[in-house]
Amino acid sequence: MRLLNSLAIAISMYSKIPVPTVEWNEKNMKYAMCFFPVIGVITGLLQLGIGYVLLEYTSCEKLFFASAMTLIPVIVTGGIHLDGYADTIDALSSYGNIDKKLQILKDPHSGAFAMIGLCGYFVATLALWSEADIHILPMAACIYPFSRSLSGISVVSFQAAKDSGLLRTFQDGAQRKRVRIVLIIWAVLCASALLYLGWLRGNIAIAGAAAAMASSLLVFAWYYVTSKRKFGGTTGDLAGYFLQICEFAMLAVIVLAGKEHLWTAIETYIETYIRGKL
Repeated sequence: MRLLNSLAIAISMYSKIPVPTVEWNEKNMKYAMCFFPVIGVITGLLQLGIGYVLLEYTSCEKLFFASAMTLIPVIVTGGIHLDGYADTIDALSSYGNIDKKLQILKDPHSGAFAMIGLCGYFVATLALWSEADIHILPMAACIYPFSRSLSGISVVSFQAAKDSGLLRTFQDGAQRKRVRIVLIIWAVLCASALLYLGWLRGNIAIAGAAAAMASSLLVFAWYYVTSKRKFGGTTGDLAGYFLQICEFAMLAVIVLAGKEHLWTAIETYIETYIRGKL
């Protein structure tokens, strides 16, 4: 029952999926972060199912398909991570000191840079999905639980930037060591599934899957350095910012890696470069 309560807390906090009301006490919050990737699984399955139906059984245009794929994660989560993304864009754009940036993160108002950042994010994501085909849907579905695994690992591993806030609440209530182990297992399983799906499709797809994994780890390292250097640690907003950037980077790599002409262009460039050196 305690694990079910932890699951309910995770789903109610990080999604708009209706669940029974559960008391947020120490016992119920110990393992709530372990279930954070579950929202990613739900998001990925919805995209996989709806995307397959739209492409296989309807005559909808690419723009409609891309719009649906872009909006599904927002509908599932209610935009909670996009809120962190927008706040972080505002804070980073201020070029103020750490205290100033943390104050901006707490400000409930959104600035011009947040709006610009959100518009750019949606346009770029829409453009990527408009280039996707039905074959990348299973691989793309792995992105969402994997990004949440890494985000959860940061919550229970990184230093908190402040002594209060939602992230600190989850840190204080969590069994950090056990939660970290569970989230690492989640990450390994998602990475294995992504690589396996790429392997099933051939050399190009598995190269794209490996590149997507590499991009996510690079974003994770950048997030760690940036949060520590510019904010003095991480916050809930920063964790949401990382999640959005990680998902975008992985999607971009998977979609672009599926373009055979891109690989042909790269091979041609390498051959030309080598011949020039010889």
